[in-house]
Amino acid sequence: MKSKKIIAAVLLGAAAGAIAGILFAPDKGAVTREKIKAAGEDLKDTFKDKFNEFVDSVKEKYENTTKESTS
Repeated sequence: MKSKKIIAAVLLGAAAGAIAGILFAPDKGAVTREKIKAAGEDLKDTFKDKFNEFVDSVKEKYENTTKESTS
């Protein structure tokens, strides 16, 4: 139970730090929003790539397993 509270506190602190960093950034709001948008798109692309790699890996393992069981 104690470790869950510590993890929650660390995550909350990290989120608060990120928000404070964005709010107090020297860039204008439009520039900050563009940076956030670009970071979100990069994260989305990375997630898509990793998911596709995972799906390909599962397909390959399935095909190998079915080939081995029929041989």
